Amino acid sequence: MRVDPNYITNLTASLDQSTSEENTLTSELSSGLRVATLADDPVAVAQSTLLGSSISRDDTFVQTASNESSRLQVADSTLGEVVTQVTSAISAAVAGNNGTLNASDIVSVAQQLSGIRDEVLSLANTSYQGQYLFGGSQGSTPPFTLDTSTTPATANYTGDNNVEYVETPNGQKIQVNLPGSSVFGAAGTGVLGALNQLISDFSGGATTAAITADTSALTTALGQLSSQRSTLDSSLSRLQSSSTYAQTEESQLKVAQSGLVSADPAAVASQLSTAETQHQALLSVINALGGSDLFSMMK
Repeated sequence: MRVDPNYITNLTASLDQSTSEENTLTSELSSGLRVATLADDPVAVAQSTLLGSSISRDDTFVQTASNESSRLQVADSTLGEVVTQVTSAISAAVAGNNGTLNASDIVSVAQQLSGIRDEVLSLANTSYQGQYLFGGSQGSTPPFTLDTSTTPATANYTGDNNVEYVETPNGQKIQVNLPGSSVFGAAGTGVLGALNQLISDFSGGATTAAITADTSALTTALGQLSSQRSTLDSSLSRLQSSSTYAQTEESQLKVAQSGLVSADPAAVASQLSTAETQHQALLSVINALGGSDLFSMMK
């Protein structure tokens, strides 16, 4: 009978392989990961890395969208209050121009309009988390100041006209600010300019026709402000919708990534059981051949 001269070497190699397989499967079962290093599955690692980049992109956008949505909601609420204030100013101007009020009443109307103008100016300088909402890209300083040395008074805008955007994961751009000049006007325009003109009208005894024209100008300015607010509301809706989509996509990508690198506990447990049986069989063979004496011969 011919004896395989490599029998002991092969048996040892089989034992080493069996031990390694047991250790690998035990590690997979413990960690829940099929792929722990690049060497385990280079293709899966590469695909997982790409998925990880997409997951990170979606997660970053969701966080950005949350912050911007909060800011837009504050801006929308602010503009809602401005609409209420300006509507009250229009009503006061119409009531004060009906020809039945005395001089004292006219003064009261002027004071009421001044109070509304000051409130609108304060709202135009609303800040959120330390940044002014209506200064364009100049968020560190109040965008509006009032110069009462002129007649009528002048609302000066010190912000800029830069429109800011955030980009969604699929490349769409969503506007996330409204420069104050496009909302409230500047240097005699918009709602602030029209309010200042009406205050001057009632304070200086302007004609009914002039007050009527300036009240109409305030109504037009209010329409322009409302149009800008609609742009903001549309941005808020798109931002929230895009965020919801990104969250859904992120969840799906995480599942796909997990599928690439995760181990199947049931399958691994079955494989480990088989490996342990084979390992025990090898040990039995070794023991039957003389155990330690056999391996002593290999030294």
